[in-house]
Amino acid sequence: MAEARSGAALVAAAAVVALLVLALAPEGSRAERFIVGDAARWTWGYNYTDWVIKKGPFFQNDTLVFMYDPPNATVHAHSVYMMRNAADYQSCNLKAAKLVAGVTQGAGSGFEFVLTKRKKHYFVCGERGGIHCTMGQMKFIVKPKSSACRDD
Repeated sequence: MAEARSGAALVAAAAVVALLVLALAPEGSRAERFIVGDAARWTWGYNYTDWVIKKGPFFQNDTLVFMYDPPNATVHAHSVYMMRNAADYQSCNLKAAKLVAGVTQGAGSGFEFVLTKRKKHYFVCGERGGIHCTMGQMKFIVKPKSSACRDD
């Protein structure tokens, strides 16, 4: 009988430990998913700086989803580039930029970018030689906060 109580106590203790582990799980489990531009999606002429202000703050492990149609006779091509610094971002200088999503990757459920690092991320559309960035406002900056701050 004592062995049965001891076994039950171990099972109960294991259940409590499991609940504590779930409660204290890494903050990534509470990460959010954002469609860039909401209903407008990733498109020419939308003010993404305003979108970031309205949607923020963003946190480490949140996901940005870039949705855009592949190019066709009526739709211009879009892409997603990561700029290396603020100066390149401001001038839409694509020479050292890194392509993170090509013109077809925004189709369907879109291209997902997880904000794994707590650093500034400079996103732009690099199509049409940077015109979408310079004239079409297809650019924004996100600096995610620590996921531990989400509950503050």
